[in-house]
Amino acid sequence: MKSSALTLSLILILPLVLSSRCFAGAWTQPEGVCYEKFSFNYYYGDHMFDSSGDRIRTPNNGRFKDRNLTNYFEIGISDRVTAITSLTYKWLHNDYTGGNFAAQGLGDIDLGARVKLLEGNWGIMSSQLLVKIPGLYGSTDSLPLGNGQWDLETRLLYGRSFWPLMPGYGNVEAGYRWRAGAPSNEFRYLAEFGMDITKALYGRAKLDGILSANNGSNMGSGGNPTATNNFDLGKFDLAVGYKITPSWGIECSYTREIYGKNTSAGSTFTLAVFINTSLFGEKK
Repeated sequence: MKSSALTLSLILILPLVLSSRCFAGAWTQPEGVCYEKFSFNYYYGDHMFDSSGDRIRTPNNGRFKDRNLTNYFEIGISDRVTAITSLTYKWLHNDYTGGNFAAQGLGDIDLGARVKLLEGNWGIMSSQLLVKIPGLYGSTDSLPLGNGQWDLETRLLYGRSFWPLMPGYGNVEAGYRWRAGAPSNEFRYLAEFGMDITKALYGRAKLDGILSANNGSNMGSGGNPTATNNFDLGKFDLAVGYKITPSWGIECSYTREIYGKNTSAGSTFTLAVFINTSLFGEKK
């Protein structure tokens, strides 16, 4: 089981930091074109959102760190269908008055597909199906790497290029995630704007949110304050990237958790390398 799950995760080693010429969100990749992003992420949180949505100090002077390496990959199966996947290896540490815990290992695995539905001068509309596969960890560990259950998510995406008015794009998304077992189901939403600052330099701003359906059973986080139940969370992300060549570049971003309930309230710093190439040599 361990080897088969690992093999599955490596079939297609997800977001999306593309500029106005290589769009994000609702856009699908042309047939045979691959996009891969390899990132190092550092999350730190010493506050939490309580049940009223107030940001408070974590009890017992708690400090939670999540350092992880994430490999996101997507490929155009056809011009209308893009396969996507994400794989993460985590190093967690939770330190508080009276004790501390550490854990590391393979986190949850995402597999999915995005399908272009309609496209015209008004923009592009797509649908996306995503399956989250629990990683090779125990959900009852003292510091689990996740909730340890399967998820199924459907999402509707709309994007529009602002060219020739300006070298940028906008993207909005809405979805629903069914979660097996104790965790509550979730409404997902996202709003994103990106643009080219120069030919090589680009920027992006994104609001990414989760709204709990509040239908989950009572459950503990097992020492992981980001793996709680019946939580709301809104994250604001700012990113700047530089395309060293048309096919690859680097990006840095800062993500701040700005509102929520019943979960950790922290920030993430990210440094990434991305590659955008074609299996056929020249991108379409």
